[in-house]
Amino acid sequence: MAELKTKPTDVAVRDHLAAIEDDARRVDCEALVELMTRVSGCEPVMWGPSIVGFDRYHYRYASGHEGDAAVVGFASGKRQLTLYLAPGFEGDTTRDLLARLGKHKTGKGCLYLKRLADVDLRILEELVRWSVAEIRRRYPRNEV
Repeated sequence: MAELKTKPTDVAVRDHLAAIEDDARRVDCEALVELMTRVSGCEPVMWGPSIVGFDRYHYRYASGHEGDAAVVGFASGKRQLTLYLAPGFEGDTTRDLLARLGKHKTGKGCLYLKRLADVDLRILEELVRWSVAEIRRRYPRNEV
């Protein structure tokens, strides 16, 4: 089985954010760190070279593939912010929230935003809160 590239690193999140050249994008990323820290109750950690993740869970698919992932996170790309949420977040449960969010696009487990000014931050926080709760429900921590 191939080794996962997206795993926690020792890179400081503050150093990663400081390296973002676009001032507005850096401010948006700092706001996402604050929001996701508050919602998850966890400090941010770099996952691979570009994902800022919060908390972690272990998954195992029916195929046998397994690994660890951040409960919630985001990455800053050149054109957009990518928020990593629970797969299926664009389903019935969150349809109303997405309709009220503002300008965005979605993927299987991703929410794409050009900038935070394009969305209602209260609605974004509700989506992140739902996603964190959903991942924790699907993947309860293993008791040792």
